Amino acid sequence: MPITVEGYVIVSADGRLTDATNQQPDALRFKEDHRFFVDGLKRAALVVHGRNSGDGDPRTCVRRRLIVTRSVAAFALADDIPQAVYWNPAGASFEAAADAAGIADGSVAIIGGPAVYGLFLDRYDVFWLSEAHGVHLPDGQGCFPGVPAKSPHEVLASHGLTASETRVLDADNDVTVTAWRRS
Repeated sequence: MPITVEGYVIVSADGRLTDATNQQPDALRFKEDHRFFVDGLKRAALVVHGRNSGDGDPRTCVRRRLIVTRSVAAFALADDIPQAVYWNPAGASFEAAADAAGIADGSVAIIGGPAVYGLFLDRYDVFWLSEAHGVHLPDGQGCFPGVPAKSPHEVLASHGLTASETRVLDADNDVTVTAWRRS
């Protein structure tokens, strides 16, 4: 089975994943969305994120992961984080870094931040866009490069992804997740 690439994010109605302090606010934390996210990570052979992102799950130390950073030339085993490899996309291909992490096939979960999501815009097989329609974070960070000038929907569509099924995760708080799939 080849590598498949899946992205996961929850955003506000204005496409932001953080508040003005560059942190995910409690306003974007919903039990059902977190469950959906963790279930996706359980299926992943590899998790990819930046130095300020993570999955916040107690099983973090048992998941193989790539941590995107400019602090290494290409890639290096992370002595301080079990199962992790530091990866500099300017110095090594994703395939080389995944191989260094011991992954040649299976699902890869991309979990942020914006620059990391941007690295994979032309590679996603599916991007799971969770939206908290009642939350607004006007001074927060957009989920992709180019947001808020463009909406997350416009960014995904411009990279060949099409919205398919949408599920309601939390009706009381108007939280949905939409699968954006490569055509």
